[in-house]
Amino acid sequence: MTPSASYLLAVLGSVLGLTCTVRVRQAPNARQRAWWLVLAAWAIGGTAIWTMHFMAMLGFSVVGTSIRYDIGITVASAVLAIVTVGIGLFVVGMGRATLPRILVGGLLTGLGVAAMHYVGMNAMRLDGRVEYATGPVIASVVIAVVAATVALWLAVTVRTPLAIIGSALVMGIAVSGMHYTGMSAMSVHLHENMGTLAGAAVSTLLLPIVLTVIFGVVGLVYAVLAAPTEEDRAAVAYLNARMAERG
Repeated sequence: MTPSASYLLAVLGSVLGLTCTVRVRQAPNARQRAWWLVLAAWAIGGTAIWTMHFMAMLGFSVVGTSIRYDIGITVASAVLAIVTVGIGLFVVGMGRATLPRILVGGLLTGLGVAAMHYVGMNAMRLDGRVEYATGPVIASVVIAVVAATVALWLAVTVRTPLAIIGSALVMGIAVSGMHYTGMSAMSVHLHENMGTLAGAAVSTLLLPIVLTVIFGVVGLVYAVLAAPTEEDRAAVAYLNARMAERG
């Protein structure tokens, strides 16, 4: 259940994020471009990546120990995801989208996404020692960089709704693939003497995450629907011109 739900979150966040990046390119001034860029970073970094990560983590368990999460580190991982995606989008979206810009933005964003994953994993509190295999960790970082680069390329090239949905499906696979590759690198060696774990239980985090997703998605959808597109402005200008001719 959680892999499917986490993939759907990745796709949903990607659809909203790519839609917002289309609005970045259509915005008439720098202020509106910055506003749409922030919304795109929230959609992709916050929904497609971070909430996907923690929704997937809800299905993770270790036999012999309960799992709790450090709230501060969990919040820090969310901020890291949103900020790094925002930096990548700024690099490619606030100027001419050249290949070097996309590659640099993809590298920075991918490293940030990978860092978010392992910071989020570090928020776990359990009665054991966590170790990571080098090979899968490297593979997860490579997937993150490639996925981020492709995402940024799509963000500056796709325009039509059908292309956005297709791109979001691909981004969902890439984001999920990075997460589960990173998870495969993890192994837990339980302590002999179990202690009391600090932090929040999964059930405690579930409601805030779900509410964040709901309000965030509703806000993003409202922002997209409420803002006029380039076609809308052209239609209004045409109607005004026709009315002026008749007057």
